[in-house]
Amino acid sequence: MYRRLGVLAVVLAGAALVAPAAAAETDRSDRFPTEFALPNGFMPEGIAIGGSTAYFGSRRDGSLFRVDLRTGKGEVFSQGPGTPSVGVKIDSRKRVFVSGGAGGDARVVDARSGAVLKSYKFADTDTFVNDVIVTDRAAYYTDSRRAVLYKIPFGRHGKLPETFTPIPLSGDFVLAPGVNNANGIAETPDGKALLIVQSNTGFLFRVDPATGVAKRVDLGAEVLTNGDGLLVERNTLYVVQNRLNTVGVFKLNWSGTTGTLVTKITDTRFDVPTTVASFGNRLYLPNARFNTPPEPTTTYNAVAIPKRASDLS
Repeated sequence: MYRRLGVLAVVLAGAALVAPAAAAETDRSDRFPTEFALPNGFMPEGIAIGGSTAYFGSRRDGSLFRVDLRTGKGEVFSQGPGTPSVGVKIDSRKRVFVSGGAGGDARVVDARSGAVLKSYKFADTDTFVNDVIVTDRAAYYTDSRRAVLYKIPFGRHGKLPETFTPIPLSGDFVLAPGVNNANGIAETPDGKALLIVQSNTGFLFRVDPATGVAKRVDLGAEVLTNGDGLLVERNTLYVVQNRLNTVGVFKLNWSGTTGTLVTKITDTRFDVPTTVASFGNRLYLPNARFNTPPEPTTTYNAVAIPKRASDLS
């Protein structure tokens, strides 16, 4: 069984399980800024949160930007390689895992120094490495142009390997016309499997990480049109539907084979949000602004919204 790591969020499982300082910080999260600027021309896509710091990747040049959620102040801490940074996640060892988009690659960056710890080249052509999830045993990356997952298996004490393992997707998952196939990825509530959203069909799949066999998740009549970033907390699934400016909220069964729509969250500040992370009682989303021509002076931001716990009970 995979042990769920808090790589996207600080989840309060109970006051007794959280250090007093951490609990106090999350309790004050309602006082943190609800909107903060990212650099002009940055073209954000992914977000990860570790502690009270949010990390963003740039589609323009791959640079990584970090923001103190308490103040909204930020800085570029790792210069990009000139190719995109798309999905990002952070693990408990303060390592940021980055998806390289059309570069067909991934890299792992030290969250403190910005140094690249390891790079992996997954594919050379017809590729778009889109998103990543980190478990206690491995990191898994999706490719929106290929029916495959890329696995970076961890060694002892989380050691990064020299090579990666491709896992072909099979079963119910079938490549559809267009570039946006497999996109957001998360773990099932029981930690035994992975969830992947296929953007161009709106289907959600439960994937066996050992075999790549995918089964479509039963969401009733719901289709996840423009499905992008995923976040699972306990048995709640958040699905960012980017161009719809919507976050779909579902209750999953423990194994992640079925889900029921709870609510759909919208906000007037949404401008094509792509991914989502959690801190305290809030969700944080970067606005990718896909409908706005990107220029060096184009403004970008991230916004925070309440989780609306009363709707999720």
